[in-house]
Amino acid sequence: MAEVVSPVPGAGRREPGEVGRARGPPVADPGAALSPQEEITEGCRLPVLRRNQDNEDEWPLAEILSVKDISGRKHFYVHYIDFNKRLDEWVTHERLDLKKIQFPKKEAKTPTKNGLPGSRPGSPEREVKRKVEVVSPATPVPSETAPASVFPQNGSARRAVAAQPGRKRKSNCLGTDEDSQDSSDGIPSAPRMTGSLVSDRSHDDIVTRMKNIECIELGRHRLKPWYFSPYPQELTTLPVLYLCEFCLKYGRSLKCLQRHLTKCDLRHPPGNEIYRKGTISFFEIDGRKNKSYSQNLCLLAKCFLDHKTLYYDTDPFLFYVMTEYDCKGFHIVGYFSKEKESTEDYNVACILTLPPYQRRGYGKLLIEFSYELSKVEGKTGTPEKPLSDLGLLSYRSYWSQTILEILMGLKSESGERPQITINEISEITSIKKEDVISTLQYLNLINYYKGQYILTLSEDIVDGHERAMLKRLLRIDSKCLHFTPKDWSKRGKW
Repeated sequence: MAEVVSPVPGAGRREPGEVGRARGPPVADPGAALSPQEEITEGCRLPVLRRNQDNEDEWPLAEILSVKDISGRKHFYVHYIDFNKRLDEWVTHERLDLKKIQFPKKEAKTPTKNGLPGSRPGSPEREVKRKVEVVSPATPVPSETAPASVFPQNGSARRAVAAQPGRKRKSNCLGTDEDSQDSSDGIPSAPRMTGSLVSDRSHDDIVTRMKNIECIELGRHRLKPWYFSPYPQELTTLPVLYLCEFCLKYGRSLKCLQRHLTKCDLRHPPGNEIYRKGTISFFEIDGRKNKSYSQNLCLLAKCFLDHKTLYYDTDPFLFYVMTEYDCKGFHIVGYFSKEKESTEDYNVACILTLPPYQRRGYGKLLIEFSYELSKVEGKTGTPEKPLSDLGLLSYRSYWSQTILEILMGLKSESGERPQITINEISEITSIKKEDVISTLQYLNLINYYKGQYILTLSEDIVDGHERAMLKRLLRIDSKCLHFTPKDWSKRGKW
């Protein structure tokens, strides 16, 4: 997937009275017992000690999701409020600040229509209020049919590109389109919830909210899962889950894996190799023809993806697995999936770079490859919404670099400013028009001047783009792609 930052490990045990850099309350005395009525239970909220990215102690508010007893010692599974779930962890009594504990509200009986008593859940987590916000764009939104204008930036303007009207749009105004990633003031707009793999959060329960796999061994790597994945229940109690890195089948022990490897003939993902350059290869895998591999891939990916649901029916999907080759075979680096037929113009359903390969440019390579396929198909595409926080950062970075690359490559004719339309940018890059406009707004490039929109590139933006491109060493070479799109509307091809 997109490149992701590894979670910050929890803090270790602190001895009572130890002096640290904690910015919050002192550690509670481990010997201070609560009364029987005040026993720590699921739903309680209280500050919990953890280490942040700067290796400093902090006391964020957390909710107790589960309690277990190991050798007479209680452990508490906590979710840090307003933090990503990948930071959830088991903690001991010493890291809890019992002085500020918030107990769940007791169930209050409420009358119903029939006059019978009813009840409502009292946990703070379950008291959900729906809130609808209408966000007005802070800047004008360029139309593809009518000319518009914005005043050019003052100061260090490098060049200005006039944005001309393009073909007539078939959908509603771009400023309110639900597929747009961000409004012009940086506040994300409401994502569409009609995607094939969008997770329905209403079905979350205490089981799926907790990580259930302790550790995964995949080839030469050991991975710490971030989220729940529905592996068989009997495997969730194992200290390590062993996976074959070529077929992704799982085993209970190292001995089981070694026995499997003597029988497994695969040294690369099943399917067709459609791209190879250097040690990087991409394999196209049909979810109908390779069900076992596709399902195992989804189980592994769910350990690191929280915003998507998992389907055991993989028939409607194609999987594109990126691998790195060495003398032992083709090792999985990451993958993305897409629907064979998408009514929403989605060219990616799920996308993941495995943790050992993150922050090395592979995420952008996956994104670039997905748009390269869209170019061959003659379509514009967009990733399925909603994107995770890290996925949005990766896509926004890719969109920004790709669009700036187009704008900086334009040449003026007869001394006039170079001109380009939103439609033309979309056709050149295969990036959906809504994503093009949201990116231009995010970069604050759109200005309104003398009846038309102009795109103003400042020195800072140009310099920042040039520095970023120097670091981006991995690129897709279209000459190495051997891909023929299929017409999946003919059901016989499924």
